Amino acid sequence: MKQQRRNYGQYCGLAGTLDIVGERWTLLIIRELLTGPCRYNELLANLPGIGTNLLADRLKFLTETGLVRQRRQEGAKIRLYELTEQGEGLREAVLALARWGLGVLSTPAAEDAVRPRWTMLAVEAMVDPSAAEVDEQYEFRVDGEVFHVTVREGRVSVAHGKADGEPALTVHTDAVTFVEIGAGRLSPLEATLTKRLVMEGDGEAVLRCSRLLGLVG
Repeated sequence: MKQQRRNYGQYCGLAGTLDIVGERWTLLIIRELLTGPCRYNELLANLPGIGTNLLADRLKFLTETGLVRQRRQEGAKIRLYELTEQGEGLREAVLALARWGLGVLSTPAAEDAVRPRWTMLAVEAMVDPSAAEVDEQYEFRVDGEVFHVTVREGRVSVAHGKADGEPALTVHTDAVTFVEIGAGRLSPLEATLTKRLVMEGDGEAVLRCSRLLGLVG
């Protein structure tokens, strides 16, 4: 018997959105897939507490509604989950929520989970395109996760992997430190002085990157 899902019964765009992505865990699944395609076990590992049955249920629903699809990993039998074009359409909304959420984060509890892949989305949420100045790249190395920010002709993009060529700035840190900096609970200066943050690059590149991420005025 097919499970009957609750809905708000309102003819409104916001209510219609919440009918699909408003259930617990759904937006966090979307968050994971916004950083790239994932295997089922990767999703399960990066969503501690969800439970395998609930994850399977949410993925089934998101697939039925056209936000998620499955495809085989090239050269392997493993199946990956990825967002469809419609699912990618949630990116700006998720980034806006993440940006707002950074402002209400308190000190992390010992049991709070944090994953380095989340910092890539945090950077994307923090970027202020109006602060894009010089064409250059910044590379971030967070607990083994590597991604980079590219500034080209006033446009900013964030992508997995190392920068092309020599980045103007390379940042080394851990995921907790990075989120605390993004949330304004830890200054980049304090993190640098306590060795929680290491930056390799000239001072001007540090300032440009900091302005781009809204860390300095």
